[in-house]
Amino acid sequence: MCFWGKYVATNKEEEIAAIRLALRHKGDLAQLGSVKELSAQQGARIGAVCCLLAVAQRLGLPQALGSQRPGKLALWQVFARLMDQGSRRSAVRLAESHAAGDLLGLDPFHEEHLYQNLAWLAQHQEAIEQRLFRRRYGSEAPQLFLYDVTSSYLEGVNNVLAAFGYNRDGKKGKQQLVIGLLTGPEGAPVAVRVFAGNTSDPKTVSEQIRTLAQNFGVSKVTLVGDRGMLKLPQLQALEELGSVRGIELAIANVTCQKVPQPTGLNQELLAAAQVKLPDTLPLRKTHVATRKKLSDN
Repeated sequence: MCFWGKYVATNKEEEIAAIRLALRHKGDLAQLGSVKELSAQQGARIGAVCCLLAVAQRLGLPQALGSQRPGKLALWQVFARLMDQGSRRSAVRLAESHAAGDLLGLDPFHEEHLYQNLAWLAQHQEAIEQRLFRRRYGSEAPQLFLYDVTSSYLEGVNNVLAAFGYNRDGKKGKQQLVIGLLTGPEGAPVAVRVFAGNTSDPKTVSEQIRTLAQNFGVSKVTLVGDRGMLKLPQLQALEELGSVRGIELAIANVTCQKVPQPTGLNQELLAAAQVKLPDTLPLRKTHVATRKKLSDN
């Protein structure tokens, strides 16, 4: 075997490939360039958006928002809120560094587009909630719903709903908004409504009952909330929606209640966040205020 034969026989495959490449360009080796001339650049990141998009698709969020540009912008606003919790301007920068345009099929946008998109979301909120409700429950709407109220304070004052009220954040001298969240029996959000900051908790209930009756076609409702949520004026207001059937219960002498454990996607999300629910919770005196059959009026 000649010298070159022995040399080639002892070389690795990548070295042989390099020799072949050099032979193909033996007339002008300068075409191969120099490693010193190469530069590395950071490309757009895709991991976070891909992960959130997969979760959103399993929840049916892209379908509920629609495939047009406003729906895609709204989907990105959800993602940006989960990823960074920043301003609209920061959401634009975040999209540029995380390939949001390529992954969501979005043309370039700026912060004013996102503010306009919030108005679009407000106009289409009920339709979006209805699509998500039908996807989760189909034709078998639940009868049990959970309801609670919170508040969020504002640094500014230029908001039509801003008002002084009971501030759960302990921020004295700050105006606020009141937010009511309605969920299904497993805790999945069904509807959210924003009220003036001086709205008391019981006064928000009638609006949520109307939402269940008119938007979701629910005819029987068991609403679970804090005991002070349903008082006589609210019960009287509910009578205008339909006839009341039976039912005021006070359950005492119960020290703990078993906590329903999540299943399916909810279980996976809690596991990914390393959140473990307790098996039982101590009970205060539980008051089932009303179970009501609703009409379409």
